[in-house]
Amino acid sequence: MPGINLTRDEAAERARLLDVTSYDVSLDLTTSETTFASTTVIRFGCRQPGAESFADLVGATVSEIVLNGQPVDASAYADSRIALSDLQADNELRVVADCAYSRNGEGLHRFVDPADGKVYLYTQFEVPDARRVFTTFEQPDLKGEFSFHVTAPSHWQVISNSPTPAPEPVGDGVSVWHFEPTKPISTYITALVAGEYAVVRDVYAGTRGDPARHLRARVAAATP
Repeated sequence: MPGINLTRDEAAERARLLDVTSYDVSLDLTTSETTFASTTVIRFGCRQPGAESFADLVGATVSEIVLNGQPVDASAYADSRIALSDLQADNELRVVADCAYSRNGEGLHRFVDPADGKVYLYTQFEVPDARRVFTTFEQPDLKGEFSFHVTAPSHWQVISNSPTPAPEPVGDGVSVWHFEPTKPISTYITALVAGEYAVVRDVYAGTRGDPARHLRARVAAATP
């Protein structure tokens, strides 16, 4: 059994084989107080068609794995890894899972403030914990563009790496935030903050460049 850790040799071999293009990640934060729905679509190349590799996902309940349009047996997910075989030059991996909120700051941390009874979520991925929230190739030298789609209560604040879009209502008191793709980045610097936060924004008018380019956002828990 490989266990949860990635060895240096495994990382080197995966970097030699794979070239990640993009991640499309859909997270539904309305499904439960203990778990959330996570659907990941990864597009990536393989320099050696026919080779085998693996993707990372920790502590999840997986309901669907599809590689290049073909269903993959659930047994491919074991020991925090999804085994991938017969890779093509260009690949698409789709994984549907339920992942657990954390209470220790790893992955997607969920906190109910006893002072106001409100829910506050935030991610902490450095270095190997994005794989607790979505399916990844969890190593810094396999970067990709990230598009996040987050379903949450409409009155929440939802913030990620890209500028926050206007939420789109999808049900009674529920909306989805479709974030624009990032530039290619490592998995561990992706981020999500969601909940009943108060947000204060201001603009720094400095001596260099357009002041509009200097936007600072401060996120703080709402005062009861």
